[in-house]
Amino acid sequence: MTTFVFRNQTVEPFLGDDGMTYSGYGDISLIPQDVDRYIWFYQVPVSADASLLAQEINSYIGQLDLVMAAADASKPFIIFSLANLFPVRLTGSGHEVEDAIVDFNRHATQLASQYAHVKWVDFDEFVSSYDSETLVDWKYYLMSQTLLNPKLKHDFGLWWRRVEEELALVRKKCLILDLDNTLWGGVLGEDGVDGIKLGGDYPGKSFTLWQEALLQLSRSGVILAVCSKNNEADVLEAWENNPFMVLKREHFSAMRINWNDKATNIAELADELNIGLDSMVFLDDNPSECEWVKMQLPQVEVPVFPDKPYRLMPFFKELVERFFRIYNVTTEDLSKTEQYRANALRRAEQSRFADLDEYLYSLDIQIDVLPADEHNLPRIAQMTQKTNQFNLTTHRYTQAEVQQRLDAGWLVYCMRVSDRFGDSGITGTVFLEPVGETGVNIDTLLLSCRILGKGIEDAFVKTVLNLLRLDGYRELTADYLPTAKNGQTADFYDRLGMTCVDTHEDGAKHYSMPINGIFEIKNCYNIRVL
Repeated sequence: MTTFVFRNQTVEPFLGDDGMTYSGYGDISLIPQDVDRYIWFYQVPVSADASLLAQEINSYIGQLDLVMAAADASKPFIIFSLANLFPVRLTGSGHEVEDAIVDFNRHATQLASQYAHVKWVDFDEFVSSYDSETLVDWKYYLMSQTLLNPKLKHDFGLWWRRVEEELALVRKKCLILDLDNTLWGGVLGEDGVDGIKLGGDYPGKSFTLWQEALLQLSRSGVILAVCSKNNEADVLEAWENNPFMVLKREHFSAMRINWNDKATNIAELADELNIGLDSMVFLDDNPSECEWVKMQLPQVEVPVFPDKPYRLMPFFKELVERFFRIYNVTTEDLSKTEQYRANALRRAEQSRFADLDEYLYSLDIQIDVLPADEHNLPRIAQMTQKTNQFNLTTHRYTQAEVQQRLDAGWLVYCMRVSDRFGDSGITGTVFLEPVGETGVNIDTLLLSCRILGKGIEDAFVKTVLNLLRLDGYRELTADYLPTAKNGQTADFYDRLGMTCVDTHEDGAKHYSMPINGIFEIKNCYNIRVL
């Protein structure tokens, strides 16, 4: 990825040289169009003249607007907030510099709200972790115009890597919780339903705040699951009857409450939820249980649980920043718990049927195929960033990059799936690049893992192929690019009837197929093209 950075000071030590090109200090005369994205990374200059400094900061708003008007609006544009690394106030009542900073940051956030390709990054979040003596090394600044201390390069790199994951809507999917001394204080089997520590004064108040925070995490789209050595009947009673319980049975998408070893239980939870182990974070107050899980399942993140209840809320903040925060939340994220619980009901229903088609008929599956538009574009981009298992090429695209391909004439469809157990939301997409007069190439084909196993992928692709035939396309090409996680899709195009015309040593395959007759689809799906 190539990036052009607008800066007013030296920032190369932090953003690096790989694919980066930098403006001159405060120079907006060059606004290249042949880059993949832009970054605006101005910092507050050093000056004891508050009036002059405020004027300088106020001028950044106009400069930023000029740059945005000339930059390619199909490319991501990331704006760092202004943070004052070396504030100087000669009078206690003087606040014109602070006001100017607030005005710029407010303008930047408004741009991010108004334009989908613009993202705002809170640089003060990084800066606020250090005192002024650590933030600035005056020798470096006076010699190289590098105000932010280059000794913070490593810390900045870790922070910036996580920010880029947030912008790409990448985060862990599932938080697995132990119960005793983790979700509440005390041991349920010994203290009883009314004896565990929840509500009231410390330490019960700490666990109440902790559960309230976890509930909000769930509402933002993170799956909550339970892995606890306990009697399930006791836990269900506590969820039902303890008046201070915030998180209850309905807030958890899956549970393993038994006396089996926790690594085995977590592996089963991953299978049940149909997500990768590397999408999971496990919390337990017992160090030996944590160590066992780390040894047996190194893909699972196992943070050190705080040893005192009063540290739970700082720990929650750390969890969010390390694993779970994303730039914005899609509609599908908001209903994750319901969707995964509905999947559990579907699996239970399937066990009643010996014949798969009979089971599929019973689900009353509705498949809506929609072209990409401003409403579903964020979700489409999010799926390219997060989907690994059923993903034929694993190309990653930002929202702006998807829009760029639409503007270039690509066809992008997505799929919404629902059945009698609930609405799974937008769970699949295909990117089609026109080739010549009547050809089209599948650049991206992916489906969310939570809808697999019901033949929906075949119905979706065949519906799109029938649309292509009606639009005059006659030749289809596609690639399978193997990764460590998408092995289940290795023969998908073969099963679809495509011809493999080239195979590489790494397992990559290239396919082609004529688009002639109508592609037959099982009639156990209700399909609408919207």
